Amino acid sequence: MSVSTPSAPRTAARRWWVLSTVALAQLMVVLDSTVVNIALPAAQADLGFSDGERQWVITAYSLAFGSLLLLGGRLSDLIGRKRTFIIGLIGFAVASAVGGAAPGFGTLVAARAVQGAFAALLAPTALAVLTTTFTVPKERARAFGVFGAIAGAGGAIGLLLGGFLTEYFDWRWNLYINVFIAVAAVIGGAVFVASVERDGERPKLDVPGTVLVSAALFALVYGLSNAETDGWDSPWSWGMLIASGILLVAFVWWQRRAAHPLLPLSIVVDRNRGASFSSVFIAGAGLFGVFLFVTFYLEKSLGYTPIETGVAFLPMIASLVVAAQLSTNLLLPRLGPKLMVPGGMILATVGMLMFTRLTLQSSYAADLLPAFIILGFGIGSIMPASIQTATLGIDGHFAGVGSALVNTSQQVGGSIGTALLNTLAATAAADYVAAHLPVTDQVTADAAVASYATAYWWGAGFFAFGAVLSALLFRRRGHAATTHPAGSTGGAPGSAAAARADTMEA
Repeated sequence: MSVSTPSAPRTAARRWWVLSTVALAQLMVVLDSTVVNIALPAAQADLGFSDGERQWVITAYSLAFGSLLLLGGRLSDLIGRKRTFIIGLIGFAVASAVGGAAPGFGTLVAARAVQGAFAALLAPTALAVLTTTFTVPKERARAFGVFGAIAGAGGAIGLLLGGFLTEYFDWRWNLYINVFIAVAAVIGGAVFVASVERDGERPKLDVPGTVLVSAALFALVYGLSNAETDGWDSPWSWGMLIASGILLVAFVWWQRRAAHPLLPLSIVVDRNRGASFSSVFIAGAGLFGVFLFVTFYLEKSLGYTPIETGVAFLPMIASLVVAAQLSTNLLLPRLGPKLMVPGGMILATVGMLMFTRLTLQSSYAADLLPAFIILGFGIGSIMPASIQTATLGIDGHFAGVGSALVNTSQQVGGSIGTALLNTLAATAAADYVAAHLPVTDQVTADAAVASYATAYWWGAGFFAFGAVLSALLFRRRGHAATTHPAGSTGGAPGSAAAARADTMEA
């Protein structure tokens, strides 16, 4: 099986339009993980669902998204990235419109689940399009700088956008906004994304592997979501997590024997890629915790409005974008991921430690702003370098499923981080109250701040562990050769040469 050269000319201008299109799609998927959180109280008041039901508006999206990512990535390899990209955009837009117009709780949850399913199709395809479009090392660095910045900052942008739409319009616009983004991205995809024709027999979908890994990821995300609400002592939570582990072992066993594996294991066992996936996982775990607990602190402890909370994150977004461009265009080619990623982890650790000093009397300029800027520089150093290294040298036939692993790492990392930090924070709050009886409003407020500090300490621990792990795992410059999956040497036009060039430069 070989891949023919795309008929459409790949001029420099066309490639940058592809980047703009892919960036829109990625932004829509990433911000939807947080934009709806801001709208939840208003949606609950409008539709009349209970506090216990509220979690399913978030969980339905996470379950579908997390469990179907690898399938979505493989489908993009099998049926064509342009076609999959446009289908994902249209499906996501339709589900968003249905969710925005939902007359009741059931319709909203169903729409969110469908959103997650199409996001699982769209997210890895968007990254695969980027991977196979930008093969010149310098252009690739710039493109991945933009993409990595969006991957890191999308959650914060979602908080800002969600606050603005909820405060000045209606909670339903947090879903309707996706329709406008998707329409623009569909037009861009139809015009600028090149179709790639395949010669020879089309490979078959690994159905047993798909069932095993989808069930494993579903059980993992569900178990973590259940632990977030019912606690880590819930038998149902642990039962799902154990089942997930068993299914993952079965999946690996099957992939070693399948004629057409869903995920060639050579993609995962490559040392640099493994380091990249683990770095994205750790960054996702720590970053989602920041968004969650700093948002709680700003709104519940300091009394910020939703839009003020979103604006408060802007310096973090700005520093993240600046760091992403500096790291991919200047620092990564010179230093390589072995220095860039651990350095970013150390900066993120410092930022998290600064958050542990927050009190009810803290000010934004003196206490929050420096932490936001340092953390933004840290994430901006971690994400683009990790994503670029994770997708470097993957055969074009497996670019979709390889890209899906990046999204899966971030999604699962965020789920684990949110569930674990929530449980630790809740325990810390209960312990604080028990040690400061009788309970007063002041004690309750202090307990909340103490619980957030516990989450920040653990988040700092995540990043510190990530610094050590990435420093040990990433290869030194000059030893960064990557393998091609399944022994294939084919791929997107120029991909092998680009991989060699990137390896020498990075």
